[in-house]
Amino acid sequence: QVQLVESGGGLVQAGGSLRLSCAASGRSFSSYNMGWFRQAPGKEREFVAAISWNGGNTYYADSVKGRFTVSRDNAKNTVSLQMNSLKSEDTAVYYCAATSRIYAIAVTQYDYWGQGTQVTVSS
Repeated sequence: QVQLVESGGGLVQAGGSLRLSCAASGRSFSSYNMGWFRQAPGKEREFVAAISWNGGNTYYADSVKGRFTVSRDNAKNTVSLQMNSLKSEDTAVYYCAATSRIYAIAVTQYDYWGQGTQVTVSS
């Protein structure tokens, strides 16, 4: 089992940047593939980005491709999401999640979730 805690959210102007972090505790963090999801008010939780257990593979939603970068540091048990060129439509609660499944981009494919961190982009 793994416990996840996100941080780094906040209020930023459109065009700005934020870096989210997710700290993991528990066993075998390095064996999990990690994902970032977001949920805006009144909308379903959606996939943002994912990274494989060794960082060798990354996946992005089309809406964030070229603007967001996911990375991980297995020595520090952390996964990060660098968000650049933020838009108002990026406003949401952002969640990190862990899974043992490969190529996982669906909410139902993830087993462990953090509590989320709010990102608000003002236009």
